[in-house]
Amino acid sequence: MIVAIIIVVIIVLVLLWAMSAYNGLVTLRNRVKNGWAQIDVQLKQRADLIPNLVETVKGYAAHESNVFTQVTQARAGVIQAAQSGDVQQRIQAENQLSRALVNLQATAEAYPQLQANQNFMDLQGQLKGLEEKIAYARQFYNDVVQKYNTKIEVVPTNIIAGLFHFEQAAYFQVDEADRQAPQVKF
Repeated sequence: MIVAIIIVVIIVLVLLWAMSAYNGLVTLRNRVKNGWAQIDVQLKQRADLIPNLVETVKGYAAHESNVFTQVTQARAGVIQAAQSGDVQQRIQAENQLSRALVNLQATAEAYPQLQANQNFMDLQGQLKGLEEKIAYARQFYNDVVQKYNTKIEVVPTNIIAGLFHFEQAAYFQVDEADRQAPQVKF
């Protein structure tokens, strides 16, 4: 009788642990998706701000067409990479755009009259704010991905999936591609 009670208690504890692990993984997976969505929103806002910044600088630095071409091409690459859905391509395109923006800002610094332009100063402030938001969103994403990857390595997901014989048990069946996908860091 006591042995049966102990076995039932152990089974209940294992089931509670499995449900808790499942809920934890679902929560972390959703946070990873949310973290990427936050980064994506900020990057889209930055891409939308760039044409205004380029046009403002163009008025003062007309002979710097190489810089403007570089920024425009980098922005087009970002938009194309965002539509493709390839994360690695997106990261490369965003890094290229960041380098092009640094060149644009260096060009803008060479023109003191541009520094006094209120429109340019507003755009510059918006861009700085977006860059700070992007940095924060990337840090949040990297932290969540690290927690998710740590937990998915610790939790024996196939065992948990075996305990639950309902439709959502397939959610736990993590193949190697799933393990690698969220490990992208900015």
